Amino acid sequence: MFIHNVFFWLKDKSSETDRAALLKGIESLKGIESIHAAYIGPPAATRRPVIDATYDFAEVLIFEDEAAHDVYQIHPLHTKFVEECAHLWEKVVIYDVEA
Repeated sequence: MFIHNVFFWLKDKSSETDRAALLKGIESLKGIESIHAAYIGPPAATRRPVIDATYDFAEVLIFEDEAAHDVYQIHPLHTKFVEECAHLWEKVVIYDVEA
């Protein structure tokens, strides 16, 4: 499995409009056929010194392999998401894992 973990920090954390737009954009990625499973949401309520809960949304996308992930990267829904939503975030951090 290939696990693609993406964390987003909004530019304007006080804007509910921006929050809703980013979530809608992330959710649109579920339409990409090469995704085996998708989990999307805000930070959990857990708080310990080792937990970074400063992000606004995370997506965990699971692919069968790296080739399926590569299909996702160039898929029109993904490129549209980046084009339409990149202005909403100030930071994105990605952790890819092979399992």
